[in-house]
Amino acid sequence: MTSKLGCLKYLLLLALTGALLVYGVAEFVFNLNSNLVALSVRNSSQPLQILLKRGEWKPATAVTPADLAATLIERHSSTGMRWTTLKVRREGDALANLAQRVFGAEIHIVTLVPERFDFMTTYLPKFALTTAKERMAEENLWFSITGNFRDPKGRPMGWVYHEGRQVNQPFGDWSGCFFVKDGRPWFGPKSLLNEVPGLIQEGSQVYPSVMKNHTTFAYVDLKPDEFFDGSKISYRALGGMRKDGTIVFVLSGDGGVMNVSEVTEIARKLDVQHATLLDGGRALQYSIRTDDGPWHFHAFNTALPFTHKWLERQRSPVYIGARRKAPVILSGTP
Repeated sequence: MTSKLGCLKYLLLLALTGALLVYGVAEFVFNLNSNLVALSVRNSSQPLQILLKRGEWKPATAVTPADLAATLIERHSSTGMRWTTLKVRREGDALANLAQRVFGAEIHIVTLVPERFDFMTTYLPKFALTTAKERMAEENLWFSITGNFRDPKGRPMGWVYHEGRQVNQPFGDWSGCFFVKDGRPWFGPKSLLNEVPGLIQEGSQVYPSVMKNHTTFAYVDLKPDEFFDGSKISYRALGGMRKDGTIVFVLSGDGGVMNVSEVTEIARKLDVQHATLLDGGRALQYSIRTDDGPWHFHAFNTALPFTHKWLERQRSPVYIGARRKAPVILSGTP
């Protein structure tokens, strides 16, 4: 009897160990916890809520800029760079509420001062598919994020500039863009390309632009089309800029899925003047360098080459990167 109990305990321990191993692999590869939250709230009709500093949950549309500034949780700060987090939720059915209670949900805000960073497009030869993590390591970047959308074969959709040369053609009339002119980065609608003098040094065409001069474009709430569904709750990435030139990224973190109006409203209340969306959904990935080493986010599998469309690896051809500028050394006798 004792021998049988011992054998049963061993089998249970083995089963538990196996289950934990499978769970760990699923979390590492597929960002399991985050996607359980995302799936549970994707059909919710309730607004995104933000946890304020005083412990109150409030819809993003009702949060004031002062409330938002006070609520940001600092994750990393260095010269010219700050990374902060918002705790969020979306009320739903019992499953959604349980998933958010267990795993949580968050949105990340990354700000970069152009005087301290050079911005660029980064990609492999022939636009071979790669990851934000790889681009950060190979280019010695402090921040990297998905840029252009890609077609089913993995080619970038939209124009790409690098080192003053256009290396990919435009895609239709897509409205958003990132570009660098005279060493200064810009994010927003394509109209800025003509308004800002100079030649494009770096850049990529993205979609859609969502804001100009601190005013949200009305079409973010229009009926969905083939490429754009503003009402869809999904992983979102917004690149924007303040009037002083500071670059602001509003990014879905684990479980922090949003519709276009919500990510745009958060950006507007962070004093963003011009903004555009970057590629999001399952393709979203970004990397942040901190004092403790790089930190990486990927919405879904970027590692294993599954062929099934539900599991396939998410890698992109073009990324936007930021690298610290070399310090200026003043010459002369003290």
